[in-house]
Amino acid sequence: MKFSWPKIKIAAKDWVFVAVMAVLCVVFWLIPPLDSPIRQTGRTVPAEVLETNDSMLMEMGVEHYGTQYLQVKILDGEFEGKVFPAVNELRGEMDLDKIFVPGDRITVVITDDVVPEESLLLAKDYDRFPWSMVLFAGFCLLLIVFGAWTGAKALFSFIFSCLIIFKVIIPLTLKGYSAGWMIFGCVALLTAVIVFLVAGLNRKGVVAFAGSVAGVLSALIMSHIFTGLLHINGATLHGARALLYNIDVPLDLADIFTGAIILACSGAVMDLAMDIASAIEEVSIHNKNLTFAELTASGMRVGRSVVGTMTTTLLLAYSGGYLTTLMMFAWQGTNPVDVVNNPIVAAEIVKTLIGSFSLVLVAPLTAIVGGWFFRCREA
Repeated sequence: MKFSWPKIKIAAKDWVFVAVMAVLCVVFWLIPPLDSPIRQTGRTVPAEVLETNDSMLMEMGVEHYGTQYLQVKILDGEFEGKVFPAVNELRGEMDLDKIFVPGDRITVVITDDVVPEESLLLAKDYDRFPWSMVLFAGFCLLLIVFGAWTGAKALFSFIFSCLIIFKVIIPLTLKGYSAGWMIFGCVALLTAVIVFLVAGLNRKGVVAFAGSVAGVLSALIMSHIFTGLLHINGATLHGARALLYNIDVPLDLADIFTGAIILACSGAVMDLAMDIASAIEEVSIHNKNLTFAELTASGMRVGRSVVGTMTTTLLLAYSGGYLTTLMMFAWQGTNPVDVVNNPIVAAEIVKTLIGSFSLVLVAPLTAIVGGWFFRCREA
């Protein structure tokens, strides 16, 4: 049997929407970076490790200290092909330290006012950029091949989401804006873009958008309430301490923690709302005589089926991020009550339960909105 690609009809409004999104992506990309008083000196270039000298390294338990001396060949820039000495400083931090071996592709820092031939270059890290781009290109290709036009629109929404996070959310938060409400506004914008880009400018998109925003808003309100009741100050966020020490803007870590909760659960909320909206639309297409109550009941049944797995998905996702912490508690035989009272665990409990609560709430809300919208079409 001969295989043929299905013919894809693209509405004019979809072309317009995608064109607008492309322009917005370019605009956000061109936004200048945050004007930080601290700038990295020098420039980072890729290099290949030719030789290593580990004689000055010390091993203490599972950690290493000292200096590793390298001979590296520059792979790009004005010094391409030249060999220079470099140093790799280890400070006993397993999450940041690395020991290079000949053949590794790494990055080194070249300072503009220093002649490389007369000084030691600083080895920074592995050069992960090329393989990261290969992985991203594979993801884009698979998404477009499998999803066709819908996959291409989903790719636009993915890129736009990244730009919103790095060009809007992070800079505005660092400038002292309220992270919770600001992130809620950005999530609402992202939800509108993603939902209408994928579903189209139609009733299904409106239903999914309304349900998603309602679920995220409930998560925001509950986050503000329970971070106070459980005394979660946000310091458990990774890098929070270093952030406070290095910037001169007063930050409300609890508010940032609240914003992180709604940002983390918004994708699952949007997914559930779209599932229910799509199901109600499909049912209404096949039976145009269904009443508001019947359409709502159909949406409720779909919601009950999906919520059970989605809430577990959040639990597994959040638990995976702190698996080693939980393993340490188990190894120490910590009392379950003390585990729950631990600030790190308490923060994850808040994230999981508030995210799950918003999922459970978004199901009936989307079903009600969907029942009303699709019944009104025949009114």
